[in-house]
Amino acid sequence: MPQPTDPGRTRFTIDDRVLQRVPDYVLGVIAVPALDVPPGHPVSELLLAAAEDAFQARRLDKAGVAALPGIAAWRDAYRAVGLNPNRFPCAAEAIARRVAKGDRLPRINALVDLCNAVSLATGLPVASCHVGDVAEELTVRPADGSETFLPLGRPDAPEHPEPGEVIFADRRGQAHSRRWNWRQSHGVATGVGPHRLLLTVEAADHADAAEVDAALDWLRDALTAMDGPRVHRLRLDRTVRTGFPFAAATVAAGTLP
Repeated sequence: MPQPTDPGRTRFTIDDRVLQRVPDYVLGVIAVPALDVPPGHPVSELLLAAAEDAFQARRLDKAGVAALPGIAAWRDAYRAVGLNPNRFPCAAEAIARRVAKGDRLPRINALVDLCNAVSLATGLPVASCHVGDVAEELTVRPADGSETFLPLGRPDAPEHPEPGEVIFADRRGQAHSRRWNWRQSHGVATGVGPHRLLLTVEAADHADAAEVDAALDWLRDALTAMDGPRVHRLRLDRTVRTGFPFAAATVAAGTLP
């Protein structure tokens, strides 16, 4: 797919229909204009190992993981949009369950490992999304069922989200997630090498907005320590639902150009 001619005009939006169901949804974004993602880095490895150790020291069982404030709020949000969180745990709960059982997370690359570390520490879904092929707009919205989702590692087996399912979608009808943040698409997965990235942090309860800000700070500081580029940050919620992350600017609903 062609890249946007002006990355600064890439717009990120939360659809009003999502906010009607989950009014306290908060989406924090860090835009990384260009980064050559390494296979690993001492900073991300140290952060992830420390997060795993700290989480395992809490000795949580499955119920204890589900009761963590950020994860509990996501379980309620999933129910609000018609999803069963026991069958489809949010991304943060999925990795937390794994670590709680005593496992270590697979090391993918420096950016994915960094996001997993911050997710474990905050209990919030944190993702790295390669958006070099995403043109003009990403919207968190209900699916109409016509969109195409390419499963991670299986891009030759496309799926169609169920109507009403919350997805991250672009203008071409590509769904870049399934069931909100349960699964990421092959198209936006971050691999090793040069990328234009959006790092996302999501909270389902406005009480966790401070955790979103803390996670964004953590990601920014880690990228700086990894000799990353200057980054832009953006936070969207029911008060400001649309913004341009690569332009480091936001516009309020009703004033879109």
